[in-house]
Amino acid sequence: MQARTRGEHGQGHDDEGGTMKLVELVEAGDVAGVVRELGVLTPDQRAACAAELTTLFEVIARRENTEEERIALCAARLGCQVTPEAMAVWIRSHAYFTMDAWTVDLLNLYPVAWRAELAAHLGERATNAGAVFAVTEHLVRDTGCPLPASHEFVLAWLYDRADGWERRPRVLGGAPGADFLERLRADDFTPKLLPLAVARPGRLVFAWHTSERPLEALIGLAAQGVVDRGELIHNIFADMVGDPPHGKQAVVALEALALTPAEHAGVARERAAMVDHLLGRLLEDGTRMEIAPFMIFLGALASTPAEKALVARDYLALLDRSLPVATYAQEVLTGLDEAGLLEPELLSEACERVLLRPEKKLVRAQLGWLGRVARRDPARAGRAMVDAATTFGHREMTLQEQALKLVAKHLKAADDSVLPELRTAAGQLSPGLSARAAELLGTAGPLGTAGPLGTVEPLGTVEPLGAANLFGTSEDTVTEQPHADVQPYADVLPAVPEPHPVPGPIATAAEVAQEVAAVVANDQDVVAFERALDGLVRHAHLDRTALAEALKPVMRREPKNTVDWVQSDLYDVARAVRGDEPRGRAVLMHRAVHINRTTPSRSCSLAGSMLASRLAEAMDVIESGAQPFLLAVPTLSTGALDAAVLVERISALDELGVTPAPVDLAQALLRVTPTPDQQVLNAAEKLASDAGQRLARWLREGGPAHQDSEPKGWPHCKPPKPASQGWWTPARPGVVMDPPLPQVAAALIGPYVGNSGLANPMAPFWVAQLPHHREELMARDYFEPRMSQRGWPRNLPFVVESGGPAGYSVHLGLAFGLIWQTETDAVVDAVLVLAARKQLDTDLLGRQLEALLNHGWAYADKASGSLRTAAETGAYATVWSVLRVALPGLLGETPVRGAAAMLDLAVECASRCGAKGEIPEVTAVADRKGSSQTVKNARLLRDALR
Repeated sequence: MQARTRGEHGQGHDDEGGTMKLVELVEAGDVAGVVRELGVLTPDQRAACAAELTTLFEVIARRENTEEERIALCAARLGCQVTPEAMAVWIRSHAYFTMDAWTVDLLNLYPVAWRAELAAHLGERATNAGAVFAVTEHLVRDTGCPLPASHEFVLAWLYDRADGWERRPRVLGGAPGADFLERLRADDFTPKLLPLAVARPGRLVFAWHTSERPLEALIGLAAQGVVDRGELIHNIFADMVGDPPHGKQAVVALEALALTPAEHAGVARERAAMVDHLLGRLLEDGTRMEIAPFMIFLGALASTPAEKALVARDYLALLDRSLPVATYAQEVLTGLDEAGLLEPELLSEACERVLLRPEKKLVRAQLGWLGRVARRDPARAGRAMVDAATTFGHREMTLQEQALKLVAKHLKAADDSVLPELRTAAGQLSPGLSARAAELLGTAGPLGTAGPLGTVEPLGTVEPLGAANLFGTSEDTVTEQPHADVQPYADVLPAVPEPHPVPGPIATAAEVAQEVAAVVANDQDVVAFERALDGLVRHAHLDRTALAEALKPVMRREPKNTVDWVQSDLYDVARAVRGDEPRGRAVLMHRAVHINRTTPSRSCSLAGSMLASRLAEAMDVIESGAQPFLLAVPTLSTGALDAAVLVERISALDELGVTPAPVDLAQALLRVTPTPDQQVLNAAEKLASDAGQRLARWLREGGPAHQDSEPKGWPHCKPPKPASQGWWTPARPGVVMDPPLPQVAAALIGPYVGNSGLANPMAPFWVAQLPHHREELMARDYFEPRMSQRGWPRNLPFVVESGGPAGYSVHLGLAFGLIWQTETDAVVDAVLVLAARKQLDTDLLGRQLEALLNHGWAYADKASGSLRTAAETGAYATVWSVLRVALPGLLGETPVRGAAAMLDLAVECASRCGAKGEIPEVTAVADRKGSSQTVKNARLLRDALR
């Protein structure tokens, strides 16, 4: 409904004149004048002013302004809303103005029915923010229209009466009274709105934007008999069941209600419904922040033990979830057991779910629970000890030992019938504990021998010796029955991966487009990139128009932006084929390609600069049409290029009279595999071109000499000495090529240029650029500072599968990967593959780990976790060879933090592979007084090595 104002009956103003007059009045800060001017404008004229006033608002907001200007502009913009719906939206969006006499005058420009409709719209979504409630209440009292009944309006009403804001002159509303309750008693809105508040209190109490005040008001009214407390409590819980609130809001409400025992029992059904909902939500799990409110809510509901027992199986299911959820469920179930409300089979099931979990705190708590059960009820000791023996299969030897001690402590109270189960479970113990278990349980000691995969085979049995002998020396004789077919221990290492041959050139333009699209979507595949780049050059030379048409769909998806150059920048070569406007990145590629790079880059890697040079050169080749294909396409997935194939490619270019592009030739030379095949060498010598003669000399000399990156002074026969920088920086010698390679290629193996910072992590194509010089690669860009240290470990498998010596820098990369424990699977795979290739120097890796852990990288616990992952694949001897070298330097006067975990793993590895021979530093720690885990594990290792 549109208002009819005085302006509709007078001469009025034209739209432009009215707008200008309003703007002038706003700039003058004349609020009364604005209201008068609005009164003479028609609704259409007001609407026409809205856009200009919005622009004026933006201007005024950016310059100094007065309060009068701001109020005048607010009045003008409010008055230009010509429908009740539009004005309601505007008021809610611009609520922070004070309702004053000018607001009353402006509203009075509209008919009563129009204002009543505005009140209805505002009441639907009222808030106590700014002027929204004040305007709504004024309109209700002024027009006599129905009182809004939305929960938003009720909430705003309660807030307003709680705050007791006084109204400005001529503004209707508010209620007299010195405090909240007095104002409610004196308010004529109370008889209608208070019952609504009590009927649906959850909408007021649990709204996302609410506070404690509405609940406090309702509780206060109930205390004074104005509201029925029983009805209020029942309705709050009904709302919680129908629309569960956030946990913190529920806790605040329940604490404020302070239910009596009778009231608590009276809402048992509603509480049970909420418990079901909350347990279901915890089963879905989530982050600690996500699940915390639900656990808080469950605690606030204060279920009785009997109520919790009814849903005990639901709590059991929570033991499989994240640590906070499992810990909470464990505490609840422990309480039920202590109250005698948990069935024994449920305790056993809880043990099965918990005792093999990796979280030590959770396992220790479960073992403590079993210990209390055995003390409290000796009749249950046998079952409790069998449950505790589940821990014998845990990967952490410290937890195995705690479980074994628990069994020893309570074995006398158990029935002999549990011994067979305990003996079977003891077969899973670490070999370092098998002798103790043998003495305790009557099984020959050591308990068994490790098979090829570390499985334990029993050797014989004797009568049980009892708990007293578990940690002492037994005088009983153990008769062994050795197996004749037990084989010496040998590591189980992965098969050595063989590089895959690269398919031949792409046959059609359509296939080139598909390969380009694949590279743009995933820039980690070296083979796909090399074939796609060559395909663009080949098919642009054959039929550029057809290729451009095939590439059209590929252009729809641009690659993600990166700082360093990456393989997905192939997209810009495809754009160049089509003749499309180059991206800014492509322009930069040509201008900043680092062809003459002699100083460190602040963002781009050496490998990235080489890649950018190849891409820029490929665009030039496509434009000139001189070279029909690329030389540097590898023949193996590692990036290696067969010498015979490169001879054939250069010979083909020689026949065409084509001189190969310099960076393409340099990359081909860096990739070519040295060969002793005299036939290939003779064919290379016959090539007449400069490129052919360069290749012949390269093959004759075997390519650039390999460079040792071991730092000066690195000790070989003792633990490394401290280094001022905290770790031993690799040496970075450089080979000066004669004749020289292009600077961007020479930087990869020549005198070290360096980087002052790398923006993106290592990528597989870095390795493929130097498939026979992985040591030189790792000594250069690898350890430079960068924004993110994540990402590079996943490339270590490419490094170890590549060629060339694996020296100091390759092993240092593995050491850092083991310590940082990011991409652990990739790092472990790299270690095992290098071992399978018989290229892993375990002494070197052990010394590097010791140096890093002793001098600034206190992550021994993480290193032991990574090494344990490697050992459990069947490489116990390999991991022991590393630990044997690392441990002496880690066990000084004050062992490094995490040394206990390293010793724990060393016990496991030495026992599994049968290692012997004293390590003096281990013996020294073992001989110390005390019962720290480090000392305990040192004693176990000392005994295992005897």
